[in-house]
Amino acid sequence: MRTQITPAEMTDIHQVLADHHRYWGDRDLRPLHLLALVHEFGETCLVARAEDGIRGYVIGFVTPTGTGYVHLIATRDDARGTGLGHRLYAAFADAAHHQGALRLKAITSVGNTNSIAFHRRLGFDAKVVDDYNGPDQARVVFHRGLPFDAAQP
Repeated sequence: MRTQITPAEMTDIHQVLADHHRYWGDRDLRPLHLLALVHEFGETCLVARAEDGIRGYVIGFVTPTGTGYVHLIATRDDARGTGLGHRLYAAFADAAHHQGALRLKAITSVGNTNSIAFHRRLGFDAKVVDDYNGPDQARVVFHRGLPFDAAQP
């Protein structure tokens, strides 16, 4: 099935939210889907679209200091293990680089072993930062330089 990665539209994010469980399972991350990010940073908010709907997406932006920050990235339950997450990251990295990004950054919770493994496979450095999200709220912080080679981490 052919999948095309394009900038996200508001209707795409509404569809993602309606099908939230297909991307996140039992984890309710709907409050993190900030529509303002799509409005303001549309060039770096992307969806992977196929005949059967949105197979994955990334919501991110470029900071003033040249960091391409990935706020959310997810693939639908039936698209996992296909390389789509890697393709989404590569497309985001390309869009962020065109906006002046020199590096990529993402964060996840310490217990999110799938996310940690995924980011490490893509060549990110991972570091646990205590109190990153407030007192006693450590996060794993990922960093990686650009360019992002779609074929190799």
